[in-house]
Amino acid sequence: MLALLGLISTLIQIFIWLLIANAILSWLVAFNVVNTSNQFVATIGRFLYRITEPPLRPIRRIIPSMGGLDVSPIILILLLIFLRNLMFEYVPRMV
Repeated sequence: MLALLGLISTLIQIFIWLLIANAILSWLVAFNVVNTSNQFVATIGRFLYRITEPPLRPIRRIIPSMGGLDVSPIILILLLIFLRNLMFEYVPRMV
């Protein structure tokens, strides 16, 4: 049971890093630091979008746009950290 808990925790941590990478890449594209016509950048951008967009979409429907500032990744990261901490708090008691 603890091995499964460790695996889930690792997957949550990897997804948090993917959310951070997606946010950083979107800033770099918005400020013209990187160009999406570069095939490597475009491939990474498409991958990160396909991975992170499905869980972000419901949050974006609930939270209104704040003038170009997208807070949905921050909210999702906080929810994932809360879920991971909750998982570590209650699962070992059940074992």
